[in-house]
Amino acid sequence: MMLTFYWYPNCGTCKKAKKWLENQQVNYKPIHIVQNPPTKEELLDLIQKSGLPAKKFFNTSGKKYRELNLKEKIADATNEEMAEILASDGMLIKRPIVTDGSQVTVGYKEEEFAKNWL
Repeated sequence: MMLTFYWYPNCGTCKKAKKWLENQQVNYKPIHIVQNPPTKEELLDLIQKSGLPAKKFFNTSGKKYRELNLKEKIADATNEEMAEILASDGMLIKRPIVTDGSQVTVGYKEEEFAKNWL
């Protein structure tokens, strides 16, 4: 199984997730989420496959999220609108995002990774 691993190399959580994948010898293709953010269409697909609300894909602790006052902007936004905002800047996206093409995890929790990626 080859996973797609959207990450930001300076992100501590991403580093922990990457180390976990490597320790478990899970094959993955790393994609720098800021240099190559997923497109609106890719994000809509990831949101749908994750089973999570689109709001969960936002990096709510990020500086940019606060600067753009996105909490209020996305309160009534559709998934389409949220995916468009997310696709505009990889720093707005919660990371890491891991997918095998059918399941998706957002963020890093060791138990969730073990359940989904082993």
